[in-house]
Amino acid sequence: MKGNELKPRIGIFGRRNYGKSSLINFLTGQELAIVSPVAGATTDPVRKTMELGGIGPVVWIDTAGLDDSGELGKMRVEKSLAELAQVDLAIILLSENKFETPEQHLLDMCRDRKIPFLLVYALADLFPPEEAFLNAMEELSGQRPFVLSTYNNDSREALLSLVREALPESSYRHGSLLGDVVSEGDHVVLVTPIDSSAPEGRLILPQVQVIRDLLDIQAVAHVCQVEQLQQTLDAMSNPPRLVVTDSQAFAQVASIVPDAIFLTSFSVVLARAKGLFADYVKGTPTLDHLKDGDKILLLESCTHNVTCEDIGRVKLPMLIRRHSGRQLIFDVVAGLSALQRPISDYALVIQCGGCVVSPKQLLARLAPAIDAGVPVSNYGLALAYINGIFNRSMKIFNQ
Repeated sequence: MKGNELKPRIGIFGRRNYGKSSLINFLTGQELAIVSPVAGATTDPVRKTMELGGIGPVVWIDTAGLDDSGELGKMRVEKSLAELAQVDLAIILLSENKFETPEQHLLDMCRDRKIPFLLVYALADLFPPEEAFLNAMEELSGQRPFVLSTYNNDSREALLSLVREALPESSYRHGSLLGDVVSEGDHVVLVTPIDSSAPEGRLILPQVQVIRDLLDIQAVAHVCQVEQLQQTLDAMSNPPRLVVTDSQAFAQVASIVPDAIFLTSFSVVLARAKGLFADYVKGTPTLDHLKDGDKILLLESCTHNVTCEDIGRVKLPMLIRRHSGRQLIFDVVAGLSALQRPISDYALVIQCGGCVVSPKQLLARLAPAIDAGVPVSNYGLALAYINGIFNRSMKIFNQ
């Protein structure tokens, strides 16, 4: 149910030929990454999932060398550093008793972004660490580098133990989506329209996640499409605790569900669980204050097939234009693709539900907008606002 994006990510960073790829192979016990004496063998980040005892599945990320040179090398370094924003733990490789600009820059980035890190002194069999260097690194960073030789198998479990200790618990323990507002035995109706964007034979991920969460709570889930909603409500001996709908059906579902029944959307549920909910609530009313020529950035966390019914690329821009009555410019950026303009050029940033990313990754994506003072919203909250049910969609969470 969870893709690699929801597993803890551990990035390995360092100079070329410092043994980053060898470390990946050493830790996973498999020949996964290309190891070569030729500098720059790793050109793009390489990911591998493994089960880490006591944690669960984690994703190891092998990156290009931080000292790569030339125009192409500079692009590789930028791509490696871009990965830093997405990792839950950074392993910084040191060697040759060197700590210079590449290492200092990486350490500063980790500190600025509050990313946990481990210092590992690699290739210790070839370049034995000097005690003075290890002491200096401990004083500078607050931790003594772990001295590693991948020829010493005893050090594998010792390093993995440090990784377990350093990984933030929030990266692998995910709280309930609705557990604080829905109790065991409560009935919840889930309205799941099936349109052209729905995968053949499957539900979309937010719907699956909410169903699984309700099962974990031991609540009772009723799943239907919009056309069967009234019939489903009429068949229930008591009103449901909550109705959760796909955001694009908000208006129709709100007209059917009595005001006495709590109503929200899958996207709003995810927005609350992923963090930044207060920022979304604050930024969404910007929809009432847009001006002609304003630029709006729509952020999609995944890459998917675009259809004429696409909520982010087709329906949401159309509804926002109609709501504001303004001539607006919309940019859509998927995944980790670069923005088309400086973030400060946008009047509003609207993020999708983020079902395939962790709270850490979502924060990294939206932090530049928040830091620049650009209002942020979420697909579900924006649609609720446009349909006049913004407050109602949050009522169950405001008790």
